[in-house]
Amino acid sequence: MTEPGTLTHGAGGALYISVDAEAYRIEAEDAKNLLFYGRVIPITLERSRTTPGGILTSEIAIEGHAAMNASGRAVMLHTRVGSYIIPLISFQRVARGEAISAPLFPLLPEVGL
Repeated sequence: MTEPGTLTHGAGGALYISVDAEAYRIEAEDAKNLLFYGRVIPITLERSRTTPGGILTSEIAIEGHAAMNASGRAVMLHTRVGSYIIPLISFQRVARGEAISAPLFPLLPEVGL
């Protein structure tokens, strides 16, 4: 079984989230705000399209957010395609460039018994 998503380190310290066919982005400054101040940060997606006149346009849209979980030991990523969790140490290693990538794990909703 392969992991449903991957967090990777990119140019300029940006972080990329690959889930299914989507490629989301966390800016380096936003990652710092999450790690150092515990702030909720945006997850963005760049969309490109060609207008009827043949002009290529691009826009960046906020498609989700990332936040620390209640224990402070993991980062939760909520996107349009689902919610994922990654251990804080793995997120930090990728953000610092010590690791090229780390797997994301699906965050399942709690089911009452």
